Amino acid sequence: MPTPSRRTGHRRALALGGAVFLATALLGTGSAAAYQQGGSRQDVYVTPHGSDSAPGTQARPVRTVERAQELVRQRAPRLTTDLTVHLAPGVFRLTKPLTLDARDSGANGHRIIWQGSGQTVLSGGRQVTGWRPVPGRPGLYSAPAPAGLDNTRQLYVNGVREQRAQGPLPVSLKATSTGYTASADTLAHWRNPGDIEMVYTAGEALWNVERAGLGQWTEPRCPIGSVSGTTVTMAQPCWDNSTRRVVFPDIPGRTVNMVGPGDLTNGRQPSYVDNAFELLDSPGEWYLDRGAHTVYYQPRPGEDLRHADVEMPALEKLVDGQGTAAAPIHDVAFRGIQFSYATWLTPSSPEGFSEIQAGYTITGPKGYATQGLCQFVAGGTCPYADWTKEPGNVSIAHGQRLEFSGDVFTHLGAAGLELGDGAKDTTVAGDVFTDISGNGVEVGGVEQPDGGDVTSGVQVVDNHLYGLPREFHGGVPIVNGYSQHDTISHNEIDHVAYSGISVGWGGWPDKIKKPATPNISHDNVVSDNLIHDYMLSLDDGGGIYTQGITGTSLADGEKVTGNVIHDQWGLGKSVYTDNGNTYETVSGNVLYHAAYANVASTHVDYRDGLGNNDPTLIQGNYWEQGDRDGNNKGVVTTGNHLLTSPSAAPSAIVAAAGVEPGYLWVLHRPVDGRSAPEAPSRVGTFAVAGKLYATWNPTVAENGSPLTEYVLTATGGGHQVTATIPAAQFQRTGYAEVPGLTDGTAYTVTVAARSALGTGLSSLPSAAVTVGSPGTRTADAPTGAKALPTADAVSLHWTPPTATGDTPVIGYQITVSDGRTIPVTGRDALVGQPTAKGMTRVVAGLKSGTSYTFTIAAVTGVGVGAPVSVTTTTA
Repeated sequence: MPTPSRRTGHRRALALGGAVFLATALLGTGSAAAYQQGGSRQDVYVTPHGSDSAPGTQARPVRTVERAQELVRQRAPRLTTDLTVHLAPGVFRLTKPLTLDARDSGANGHRIIWQGSGQTVLSGGRQVTGWRPVPGRPGLYSAPAPAGLDNTRQLYVNGVREQRAQGPLPVSLKATSTGYTASADTLAHWRNPGDIEMVYTAGEALWNVERAGLGQWTEPRCPIGSVSGTTVTMAQPCWDNSTRRVVFPDIPGRTVNMVGPGDLTNGRQPSYVDNAFELLDSPGEWYLDRGAHTVYYQPRPGEDLRHADVEMPALEKLVDGQGTAAAPIHDVAFRGIQFSYATWLTPSSPEGFSEIQAGYTITGPKGYATQGLCQFVAGGTCPYADWTKEPGNVSIAHGQRLEFSGDVFTHLGAAGLELGDGAKDTTVAGDVFTDISGNGVEVGGVEQPDGGDVTSGVQVVDNHLYGLPREFHGGVPIVNGYSQHDTISHNEIDHVAYSGISVGWGGWPDKIKKPATPNISHDNVVSDNLIHDYMLSLDDGGGIYTQGITGTSLADGEKVTGNVIHDQWGLGKSVYTDNGNTYETVSGNVLYHAAYANVASTHVDYRDGLGNNDPTLIQGNYWEQGDRDGNNKGVVTTGNHLLTSPSAAPSAIVAAAGVEPGYLWVLHRPVDGRSAPEAPSRVGTFAVAGKLYATWNPTVAENGSPLTEYVLTATGGGHQVTATIPAAQFQRTGYAEVPGLTDGTAYTVTVAARSALGTGLSSLPSAAVTVGSPGTRTADAPTGAKALPTADAVSLHWTPPTATGDTPVIGYQITVSDGRTIPVTGRDALVGQPTAKGMTRVVAGLKSGTSYTFTIAAVTGVGVGAPVSVTTTTA
């Protein structure tokens, strides 16, 4: 079986039925064709070149969506058929959000349809023109900031997101109660030090990489408040919310929010500095000097700013639906529209981005001490875990019978689409979500809704979500809080920074032996999705991640069925049943190439004192995990199948996963902007004689063309050495070697990704490592080896060695008693060792009823280590 991808789309035959015809018409491949189709006399026509004094007919269209909305409100109460707002091809530049309420709803059993052409853009951006070279700075250009634009976090050139100027810290820092003391006053002499953000990446401890953060799944960032000499005062409340999270007095180290650590400093440095003029040194970087109202940008090779479309987002919302439980927005559809160029300014404010998980943050003065802590602290706000959600650039509260179909959500600075409290019977189908700073689709919330606030009957189906999140890397393409009867099905999700789909909330109290937070969720389904190349930036997530109570029984609990999930990068699982996850069924999925488990983990059910585990059914999956049938105190594992290779997966499950035949066009729908790929991140190294080894987190945004190779540059002793590694080889091994280096010299390494469209920006440099002989000590033996056999294969499990000798582990060697030697490489081999996460490999080609011995040894930069052996007999 070829590895499915967004470029192959399973290579399923494209049916030429009515659904495909409808999709083609919706996209308006004939440009104005969809716009020019006849409609009823009550329809409204809009073009960017119309006139708002016109009546809005096809012959005399209006110019703005605001005027179109006025006409819709006049006509809606008297509908005798659906009313369509025909939006012509072109860019509609919004000066304020399209704000909807109940008056914008359908009536008399009919709908309001905002119909784009497939080339219709609702934009919150402002064009930047008037570029001039900056004297004394070859290659750097500046332009006046658009009038009225005082702040933004993104800049796009010809539809490509460019990188804010960033780089390593120029000083070392020592944390204080209000910020840091710097080793020198360098930052005090920088332009606008109050614009600077400190970014704290997190993840597995790996290869000469020191990380800080609020959990392996987060990437918080806090602005600087001010700098005076060597005193760096961080912005409040971000600093306190990120460094003073309350710890249980009787549980050392356990924060009351129970999700992660309480202090992002932990004696470590910020990972890098973002948004500083002084770091503007590479093509593709930019900076907005707010005080001088000037934009700076260093063009990429071949870019001519005289003719480029340079956009800066000004609005924070493009569509703002403000329904209420008593007066919801209902019977409205948005079709064939691209939503683009909106930002989100809260992270630039003193609130910063104090992340909890999935883009939820702690906010407000003393939020760290009270927000969402409910019964666990005096004055805690309820319910437990009610933290602050990312806003959507397209946001609807209390929307019923809504539809988003054939749309594109791209070039956005918050979450893409937010269906908040009270979302009911709403469909998100055939859409593309890419190049979004945070979450893709947000469904419901975590504030314990009731009555009209309950989210139910939402369908997120047949969408393509890829190349996100771009800024807040803990975001998730589809995140669903407390809800009922929701369906997340037939989506393709790929090249994403963290988990693919996240459902549920409020399970963390099991960490202190308390029951998960009761909630209204039940009858939610996550089925037939194709998820691959995920967790490219962060760790401790999954292809499908669920936590908290999902229903009242296995009958109405969450169903995770028919999904195909493969090629995970960071530490995690294919299907992650996390804290308090109760009444979930995981059945009929194809799961492979995960970091350390296909389905996990098991947690005690603290709703009673019986000592059982959270009820879970794991049945009929095709996986590499190989667990035997059994009942582990309520976690039932039965009828699963050992997957010996991807090609052995049932063709029916594989063919059904991902977008359905009538929607395959979403995998190939063009989104403007083609460029060299985004920079890789988190480069780690170690060295031996004459060379060094490097690993990194791959590129999330390929920008229109698949990667072909990575380019490594080792700099040290006044010299540079360059090496390349094919992208496919790096995917297989997880590391690269840079030979030809000088012993005794310290080197830093940067990595750039290359595609047919060029070589992208280089990563931030690794920490320095000195080349030379590391010694000769090899790794100790792995531990905990076990073999789970079938008739013709075995699933081998082991725990990495505690002591690895003089270098980290780069792989393993399996020796089979039938004479085979099998090398084990991959990212899991690198990241499993420092965190003691188990390894799994399937060995196929065995004979039934035969005894086999498997010997496993860790491989390091100095050789093969001590072995551990396990013997089993096939069935």
